[in-house]
Amino acid sequence: MSQEALFQEKRNGEDTECCRVGKESVLITLGYSSALLKFESHAGNSFSNTLKRCWNKKKEYSVFSQRTEEASAAQYFQFYGCISQQQNMMQDFVRTATYHRAILQNHVDFRDKIVLDVGCGSGILSFFAVQAGAKRVYAVEASSVAQYAEMLVKNNHLSDKIIVLPGKIEEVSLPEAVDVIISEPIGYMLFNERMLESYLHSKKWLKTNGMMFPTFSDIHLAPFSDEQLYVEHYSRANFWYQQCFYGVNLSSLRGAAVDEYFRQPIVDTFDVRILMARSVKYTVNFMDAEEADLHRVEIPFVFQMVQSGLIHGLAFWFDVAFVGSLVTVWLSTAPTEPLTHWYQVRCLLQTPLFAKEGETLSGKVLFVANKRQSYDIQITALVNQTGFRSGNILDLKNPFFSHTNKTTGHHRSTFLIKRGFSLIL
Repeated sequence: MSQEALFQEKRNGEDTECCRVGKESVLITLGYSSALLKFESHAGNSFSNTLKRCWNKKKEYSVFSQRTEEASAAQYFQFYGCISQQQNMMQDFVRTATYHRAILQNHVDFRDKIVLDVGCGSGILSFFAVQAGAKRVYAVEASSVAQYAEMLVKNNHLSDKIIVLPGKIEEVSLPEAVDVIISEPIGYMLFNERMLESYLHSKKWLKTNGMMFPTFSDIHLAPFSDEQLYVEHYSRANFWYQQCFYGVNLSSLRGAAVDEYFRQPIVDTFDVRILMARSVKYTVNFMDAEEADLHRVEIPFVFQMVQSGLIHGLAFWFDVAFVGSLVTVWLSTAPTEPLTHWYQVRCLLQTPLFAKEGETLSGKVLFVANKRQSYDIQITALVNQTGFRSGNILDLKNPFFSHTNKTTGHHRSTFLIKRGFSLIL
């Protein structure tokens, strides 16, 4: 058999993984089987060239590479390679304690099981799985923080239980199928970062009747009225009204500035009394959903107004459920629950709509995935009784972090962080 034939990327519908071992050997993994091949030394140049062609082809066929710009991926993994960012997420008590409770209270689902931790970061969820009795955990992490996860594993004397695998879940190979997949793949408005697709992709390693933690998620949306927020956001563009800024007339850019600012989803929290109707819920079941289902997510809505006033936009939050054999545990980012580092997100309409109590607001929110690991959001809304319409197009990759807590009037001193964004306020 020729060397070229040995490196074919697909064989019998299974992924082939390869890596060089020393100068004259290569380890090839096909499905769950591996083989170490050694070549004669005089074939060195051909051997190296074949490896390069194999690697380039592997990159070409990577699902992650196809959907992600290189610059975005580099920034993303650089961000998560920082210990400080791992610390920020781990210190979110609601997040970390809820995962710990969900895994430990469903210990029967982990005892003596094979577990896959997707995007393990520091490996904290892998440690929780071992605490619950897992036989073995494969901790996959694509950023450089994988080296620190490995250090923690060794220092905690768990190298026989937790195997850290550097790389993307779309590109690594596991030696066996798994019983449970755990992950924290959640971004702002649930979907930001598109890591949910990697989470769904990992199901190729899940045994029949296997389990996923989290199991499903509900994203909620509701219309809100907040005149102060709308005016503040609009007035941000007043800087560009200036006709003599160091002798330069800036006013021609004011319109473009308004358009850009209104494309920014607003990350903050709010008093539930600004909500003008009961929320609409859209569910993503991770056990059933496919990656392609998240490329375009359309959420239709019909709200019956419970108060009269101006509708300035739509507010979003989400809940995720961990459905175990013993108990279902919920992690909520609702405005009525303790604050998390996800906060809530609000999307303004370009033009507010007036509606009376009892009238209906109908329309849809459309999430369209882009290669910047995020989404373009299209909102259309109609007051059915009057025929008045409004809407907006927003860029979830570029949110605005509001630093004033409208519920108290005080400024927050905290970290607003999650998935590629970091800001100290």
